[in-house]
Amino acid sequence: MALRNAVMAALLEGEASGYDLAKGFEASVANFWMATPQQLYRELERMENEGLVSARVVQQERRPNKRLFSLTEAGRDVLRAYVAEGPSKPTAIRDELMVRVQCVDIGDTGDIDAVRAAVVERMERSTAKLARYERMRERLLAGRSEDEYFADAERIGPFLTLMGGVAFERANLEWGRTALRRLEQRASPGVA
Repeated sequence: MALRNAVMAALLEGEASGYDLAKGFEASVANFWMATPQQLYRELERMENEGLVSARVVQQERRPNKRLFSLTEAGRDVLRAYVAEGPSKPTAIRDELMVRVQCVDIGDTGDIDAVRAAVVERMERSTAKLARYERMRERLLAGRSEDEYFADAERIGPFLTLMGGVAFERANLEWGRTALRRLEQRASPGVA
């Protein structure tokens, strides 16, 4: 998937500045796509040159003017074509922590301690993401049940992707608990 598809998906929520998109990525698509602000600004410029987004300048007092981007009909057509494409290859995991875990047995218990600390850090990040996702969930539901949301909401995609992000982070936590237990067993033989 190209960054442009994720940017266009974020712009389905409405007009946004590059800054708003960078912040909004954390609130709308961070559960499945990460990008730096610099990457977003470069991609927005390319997309504008290709006619996929349009920009308008908003004059501001005491602050630099800002450009607000919105999807053009051509951008919506590209996004529709992307959605209609056949299935893509499954996502390949490239995870530095998994490489460290794979190599945990080559050294002494200090290596196990370092890997254990990295697993704990991953779990802390997953816990923080889950808290952020829960706030997003509550904001999307706005007092409705999930069934009411799916029956009434104009767009259900944001909630479905949020559910995927929640499942991913919960799986990270479950794996982390198992990994920590097994690393403890390895570091302290005889511990069950």
